[in-house]
Amino acid sequence: MISETQKSISLESLQEVFEKCMSRSAQYDRDNSFFEEDFRELKEAGYLLLPLPEEFGGFGMKMDQVMQFQRRLAYYAAPTALAVNMHLYWVGLVADLWRAGDKSMEWLLREAAAGKVFAAGHAESGNDVPGVYSTTTAEKVEGGYRFTGRKSFGSLTPVWSYLGMHGQDNSDPENPRIIHVFMPRDSEGYEIRSTWDDVLGMRATRSDDTILDGVFVPEQYVVREVPAGFSGMDGFVLGIFAWALMGFANVYFGQAKRVFDMILDTLKSKKSMSLQSGLMSHHPGVQHDIAEMLMKLEAVEPQLDTVAREWSEGKDYGPAWAIKLVAAKCNAVEQCWEVIDRSLDIAGGFGIFPKSGLERMFRDGRLGRMHPGNRYLSREILGKAILGLDLDAKPRWG
Repeated sequence: MISETQKSISLESLQEVFEKCMSRSAQYDRDNSFFEEDFRELKEAGYLLLPLPEEFGGFGMKMDQVMQFQRRLAYYAAPTALAVNMHLYWVGLVADLWRAGDKSMEWLLREAAAGKVFAAGHAESGNDVPGVYSTTTAEKVEGGYRFTGRKSFGSLTPVWSYLGMHGQDNSDPENPRIIHVFMPRDSEGYEIRSTWDDVLGMRATRSDDTILDGVFVPEQYVVREVPAGFSGMDGFVLGIFAWALMGFANVYFGQAKRVFDMILDTLKSKKSMSLQSGLMSHHPGVQHDIAEMLMKLEAVEPQLDTVAREWSEGKDYGPAWAIKLVAAKCNAVEQCWEVIDRSLDIAGGFGIFPKSGLERMFRDGRLGRMHPGNRYLSREILGKAILGLDLDAKPRWG
């Protein structure tokens, strides 16, 4: 809950915190360590309360406002922004439902107000559609469910209080169900396994695996029981996709803007003996690439802003929301990756060294295209949706 000195919050008021986060980014990456200091300072500043309704002591921001903060934080420290996105999207989507009249998860908002931290446990090996299907089994037992499986990419591993996750109840093979729950940290029957060592990028998120061995989650933390597949996408499940995908997109957009600004600054003094002027900025090819990069960023920004604003306004696109969200995320991360990749071309050999800063952002930026949905799933969803095909239908070839 915000203190008397935190009655308001703004991008400007957080500038010093953001800059401190940036100053620690290289060290976190080099040590493969969790962003502990960043997390503490952001939490103390009230950052985790951005989407929490004012009635619960938060700042009451909707998606469009939260994404502006995430974009700015990512400009300075993308891994930090990516990790806290997990908490923000749970609080944000539950706040949306609460304002719409669904009070069933009010407990989550009260726990967030008390300083509890929420993380996500949806990623699974062999499951490209996390959230609507699951390789984790959910067994109905007296008083709740038991879960057995393995969750990957568990950002915020060292600090989460609840792990929002799902499993599949196959007791009726003809009608499998997806069970969405929040597992308290003090539950028995799970193990956090350190797997996030020397990964390609986003190292500070400390996204270790969580192994579930019949862990029991009581009914009070069971928040949804829906049909498996896209047919089970109610407001809660759609909200997960909306907040997660828009969060991913804005994080990678913020990082790409940072890289672009770094290259512009570099070109002020970068020289070449092969050019009569001596400056790389006078090279037609470099000017062309800079223009291409600028156009990509200029196209991504209004798309992200529009989708977040219309979600916040409650615009009713019905099933077409899937198209809006997937297209915006996919376009953003792919265009932003192109900006980062081309930046390394312009930077030249110096860009491959850690001290340049580009090498780290190059590794971090590449992960954007791997977040669900990846480029294959995104195009499958978009193609089937726009053609009016059943997203849950088994493919038929020939």
